[in-house]
Amino acid sequence: MVRPKKHLGQHFLTDRSIARRIVQALDHSPGACVIEIGPGKGILTEPLIEKDVRLVLIELDPESVHYLLRKWPQLIEGLIEKDFLKVNLDELCSEPFHIIGNFPYNISSQIFFRILEQRHRVLSVVCMLQKEVADRITSPPGSREYGILSVLLGAYFDTEQLFTVKPGSFFPPPKVTSSVIRLTRNQVRTLPCDESLFFRTVKTVFNQRRKMIRNSIKSILLNLNGGSNHLSKRPDGTEVPEEEFALLRRRPEELGVTEFIELTRWVKSKLSDSM
Repeated sequence: MVRPKKHLGQHFLTDRSIARRIVQALDHSPGACVIEIGPGKGILTEPLIEKDVRLVLIELDPESVHYLLRKWPQLIEGLIEKDFLKVNLDELCSEPFHIIGNFPYNISSQIFFRILEQRHRVLSVVCMLQKEVADRITSPPGSREYGILSVLLGAYFDTEQLFTVKPGSFFPPPKVTSSVIRLTRNQVRTLPCDESLFFRTVKTVFNQRRKMIRNSIKSILLNLNGGSNHLSKRPDGTEVPEEEFALLRRRPEELGVTEFIELTRWVKSKLSDSM
């Protein structure tokens, strides 16, 4: 018997029809590597075993690991008793991979930042998580939920909410509604800007989302009005029109990915001017 552990954020899905819907939403090629995060008692693992995939399970809870191995001893080579946030994914899958799982509510955002670190290898993600977080990830610019993960994940993935799951489908029932989402890697290999600065810019302005960008970005640029008046350049060498700097008078939730790229390039030009 596996006892749900509050400190691990465990709420075990008990509805097998929902489990199958989650697994069916995973679009993969034959023999693909699929990493399941937090299999718990294996309600997703069972239908995954039936698919033509190379399955890797990452589970932190020793009690769950022992349960899974008793039920499916053939999983011993692919069952890793570690924390997904700390495991070396290069050692588990040498090729690009898919991710699936019922993500623990207490670390779901951290899981997505880890996925972003591996964005060049992650083909798709199908997962269940707290609907509030799902809304943040899939919301468009201008919405109240739109935030850091909306922009960063939206830069590299097509995001969609598939369906919601009520608390009664879990044991113990969580106090919130859950949602199943799917992320599919888009065609963007590299953003046309400094990607590390893009991440820093997005995080900085959203951490002060009530302010205009001109004010919130001061932690990156000590003096936005300092330096030369040199305009930022596009890759072809042409100057960015001055009116595009109107982005500084807007708030972060109003900007889409393309506008954050332009903002990042403007910030980069100012940083270069000050050197």
